[in-house]
Amino acid sequence: MEPRTEVATLGGGCFWCLEAVYQQVEGVVAVESGYTGGHVEDPSYEQVCSGETGHAEVVRVRFDPAVISYREILEIFFAIHDPTTLNRQGNDVGTQYRSVIYTHSDEQRSTAEQVMADIAARGIYDGPLVTRIEPEQPYWRAEAYHQNYFRNHPEQGYCAFVISPKVAKFRKTFAHRLRESAI
Repeated sequence: MEPRTEVATLGGGCFWCLEAVYQQVEGVVAVESGYTGGHVEDPSYEQVCSGETGHAEVVRVRFDPAVISYREILEIFFAIHDPTTLNRQGNDVGTQYRSVIYTHSDEQRSTAEQVMADIAARGIYDGPLVTRIEPEQPYWRAEAYHQNYFRNHPEQGYCAFVISPKVAKFRKTFAHRLRESAI
């Protein structure tokens, strides 16, 4: 019998970075890179990169809540990107790289608000969180060459210098959440 799954849709900079991490998380069934939050139907990567469509690069994370909670999915999200920089992650600049959580239910919205309040109260970051919480919006799967990007191109410069450190940080901080095949 298939496990009951839920979906988290998250934008935190380049979708390749988020995808690479969530593919290693125990309880994650599938990760897909895509676009949401804009006003153009079925946009191309080039259109999204122009910043004119309003879309964010996101990942859709399908997970088994019996294995990992939505809260834990969000705790990983906040640990692997900088939620204090508006419309940028490192050298990736533009609204397509914004920090955003697209919720699929009132329960997800409430959990996201609680997680953000907890992070702010703990003073983990020097600046205020700029992560937006928005309801689910039309989503489009990114082109095939964006899927499994880090797995397919680990030696590529961006992968080696930007994604690898994020994956290493995840593996160190959330070692208890690594799927067996990632160990």
